[in-house]
Amino acid sequence: MHRAKTGFLNKDRIRIHPAEDFAGMRAAGQLTAECLDMIAEFVKPGVAAEELDARIQAFIEDAGAESATIGYRGFQHASCISVNNVVCHGIPGAPIPKAGHETVSKDLEKRRTNDTLLDGDIVNIDVTCILDGWFGDSSRMYVAGTLGRRDARLIEVTHECLMLGIEAVKPGNTFGDIGAAIQRHAEGNRMSVVRDFCGHGLGQVFHAEPNVVHYGRAGSGAVLEEGMFFTIEPMINLGKPFTKVLADGWTAVTKDKKNTAQFEHSIGVTADGCEIFTLSPTGKFHPTWEA
Repeated sequence: MHRAKTGFLNKDRIRIHPAEDFAGMRAAGQLTAECLDMIAEFVKPGVAAEELDARIQAFIEDAGAESATIGYRGFQHASCISVNNVVCHGIPGAPIPKAGHETVSKDLEKRRTNDTLLDGDIVNIDVTCILDGWFGDSSRMYVAGTLGRRDARLIEVTHECLMLGIEAVKPGNTFGDIGAAIQRHAEGNRMSVVRDFCGHGLGQVFHAEPNVVHYGRAGSGAVLEEGMFFTIEPMINLGKPFTKVLADGWTAVTKDKKNTAQFEHSIGVTADGCEIFTLSPTGKFHPTWEA
């Protein structure tokens, strides 16, 4: 049973949490990070996304937690698994959309009809755990087999975008400062920021105010206050920022079929900065952790 919501809503309808709420978010975030650490060794060529999802669901249930995505608006999986040009909300078990990239041959890509990973695929896995009524939400990038040069740069820039956005979080700054830092870095590297999806408030609910957009003007938007909980989750494209949602109603892909990457942390604003709730306990947040 979920507890009654704590804290209060400020003038922007953003919930301000008391200091004691950080413990619940910390525990939920760490469980999510542990889950994403666990799955790393299984992301390899020949493995089906549906198999990865089954392992994630078992891990969450064995920990005495719940998956926030199972049953959410009809979604029936414990994770979103988004491959190559899938921006977000990839459905485990559904065929991976066809799109050529530098390490998968065109012949192999043409024959893709299921959710089995191929050598060179880049993969975002997004998991949200509910632990004792608190939501921990995070995603990170993985690589199946050989990492291509352009994809490696895409992943690196996307990770840097997330961390630059987090660096902008402190009381007195604005949400526009977060978006501006991300946009400046992405576009400075000749990449683009997806506009159609954004970060969000969370805590004892999955999605709440504010919408955390990953582009914008410094100094604009609501002012950051101690006690705010939200995600930052930039989606960065090698090509243009435009996306479309497929007929399944979930899978979002790049319109130009070029690859995309995403990293996501759940954070809480502190007196002098922020706390990242979803840090990897084993340092596996970035896919080159084995290097």
